[in-house]
Amino acid sequence: MRALLMLASSLLLAGCAAGGESAENAISSKPNLVLIVADDLGYADVGFNGLEQFPTPHIDRIANEGVRFTQGYVTHAVCGPSRAGMITGRYQDRFGSSINPTVNPAVPNGVPRTERTLAELLRAAGYESMAVGKWHLGTYPGLRPRERGFDEFYGFLSGGHDYFPENLTLEDLSEVRQKWGWYRTKVLHNGVRVSTDEYLTDELSSAAVEFIDRDRDRPFFLYLAYNAPHTPMQATGEKLREFSYIENERRRTYAGMVSSMDDGIGRVLDALDRRRLAENTVVVFLSDNGGARNNASRNTPLRGFKSDPYEGGVRVPFAIRWPAGFPAAADYDRPVSSLDIAATIVAAAGPEASGALLPGKPLDGVDLRPFVRGLSDGRPHETLFWNWPNRGEIAGRSTDLKLVLRERGEDRRELFDLAGDPGESGNLATLRAFEDRLAELMEQIRAWESDMVPPAYPGLGSWNPGDRDG
Repeated sequence: MRALLMLASSLLLAGCAAGGESAENAISSKPNLVLIVADDLGYADVGFNGLEQFPTPHIDRIANEGVRFTQGYVTHAVCGPSRAGMITGRYQDRFGSSINPTVNPAVPNGVPRTERTLAELLRAAGYESMAVGKWHLGTYPGLRPRERGFDEFYGFLSGGHDYFPENLTLEDLSEVRQKWGWYRTKVLHNGVRVSTDEYLTDELSSAAVEFIDRDRDRPFFLYLAYNAPHTPMQATGEKLREFSYIENERRRTYAGMVSSMDDGIGRVLDALDRRRLAENTVVVFLSDNGGARNNASRNTPLRGFKSDPYEGGVRVPFAIRWPAGFPAAADYDRPVSSLDIAATIVAAAGPEASGALLPGKPLDGVDLRPFVRGLSDGRPHETLFWNWPNRGEIAGRSTDLKLVLRERGEDRRELFDLAGDPGESGNLATLRAFEDRLAELMEQIRAWESDMVPPAYPGLGSWNPGDRDG
């Protein structure tokens, strides 16, 4: 039975010491970070959130051996902006990365150089870093992984990709003649196109394991960004046979895609064990946004899907395992954000990492350690915000009340009490009893919005198939 998090720090420290390494040494040394991001995974599509239709044992292991965050949020309901907030630890609206970027390599189309990525912050603290999989944070020269603090990159720059190696034939975007043709470009390894022979999810898992298995004398950051289970819906024959009992064909394919990712995560966890690195490695698992309408995912009991301002768009499966720093088999039930990943690891990495922050640009996340260790009974966040400037929508959560504004019009206000209504079925905005709280939340949203900037680049619709892939 999982424990609610109100644990004494003495119990945690005793547990760390029992793991074979002294708690003092484990917590004082710089932890490694393995950040695993799924793509368009449904809130209900992991075992630790109640999935029974197909197994996810290795993803569940992260939660079972660590902390499950039942109210874990990302900063946007689509891929690019969500990842921009995650990789910087700052609201992406502060630097104009609030829409999905174009794949046009002739346009400055991602996280700008005026921001520091997590890899750049950790490099200052002596970390070695590798990005594996989906980037989607800039195809423009100067905005690619190895120019943003990562020592190595194996993956693709765009927002989606085919999974079967026989489909990956294009050497650059100049060969692309239709909008989604970049899905068929070959994988990049440190800027060079390479041929592959495995199902893409397996390729990405192998690259991650190889990175972990290297001999090294400094801490590391592995950013493992799967594109599963994002479309196109492509699973291996082996997985389709394994889940032949699922009648819905699209759901069966989805299950196969998630299961392949789960298998890869198991290989990563095994590699950490094999190298005796698990004790002081922070392993984070989450989705970049809620499950999508087009991939047969499920966000039960939440309302909405990917791109929506509702909980189904922004509340995601979220778990962290860190034996030297966090308790095991525990639930944390207050809201946390993907912004907190950077804040926690930067604080743990020491003054070199925090000292690399740019002046006047603090992190928006918080160090989660005192909260999950039971040393603070406050909330990590009193308020959280989400913005869709291209659609005229904005949302904010203060304590348990969430306000969704559509088209900024007062007649389009929706207010929900998430404590008793996580499915956002009852709009409280017109009730007199909530007038004061509604006005207060409106004021908080407007104040936050005034500190943000408009999108800094065009979106996916501006892509030009004639542009050269640099």
